[in-house]
Amino acid sequence: MANQIAVGTKLLEYVRESSLREDDILRDLRQLTAELPQGEAMQVMPEEGQFLAFLIASAGVADVLELGTFTGYSTLCMARALPPHGRLITCDITERWPEIGADHWRRAGVSERIELRIGAATDILGKMLADGCSDSFGLVFIDADKANYPRYYELALRLVRPGGLVVVDNTLFFGRVIDPLADDADTAGVRELNATIRDDRRVDVCMLPMADGITLVRRR
Repeated sequence: MANQIAVGTKLLEYVRESSLREDDILRDLRQLTAELPQGEAMQVMPEEGQFLAFLIASAGVADVLELGTFTGYSTLCMARALPPHGRLITCDITERWPEIGADHWRRAGVSERIELRIGAATDILGKMLADGCSDSFGLVFIDADKANYPRYYELALRLVRPGGLVVVDNTLFFGRVIDPLADDADTAGVRELNATIRDDRRVDVCMLPMADGITLVRRR
């Protein structure tokens, strides 16, 4: 039985040549983001964006909630996969980075499906729950500050409908989750979330060792 193979530059190029369907708008946004400080490290890989779109289309999801917009590459991938009546609410702490993506959303013709909310994610999600939005989303994508991952997860489980998906990015966190010397708040938050999901009988779970670790959670 084969183990996970190491994906170097040449093999990644092959993967992209064989399956990546990234058009000029997405490519422009990805390249623009890569020029920003920490931009390449912070944005999702294009394969992950395509994977998110694949999940949405396959599951027939029409309502998406995203925590952590950054420049909106994943936002664009997911919005394009929605049906015409679909909606995507994306949350970020600042307007600075999402403004970069907004022009690309318009160019792709999906800006009317996207609602950007600015503020602390816990406050935004708490208000959603107070406004009666429990069980409202088919998919929640978590890719925000890692220290608060455990809090985001609990709120997301209340907002996603039964049978819906919570997708968590960076659950291997550059390998820091297994580094005994890594004791920062972000690493601790990811470790705590991974342990919580492992033992959570409210959900089905699959952790994928791709990109920086992607965990799929299905609410039972």
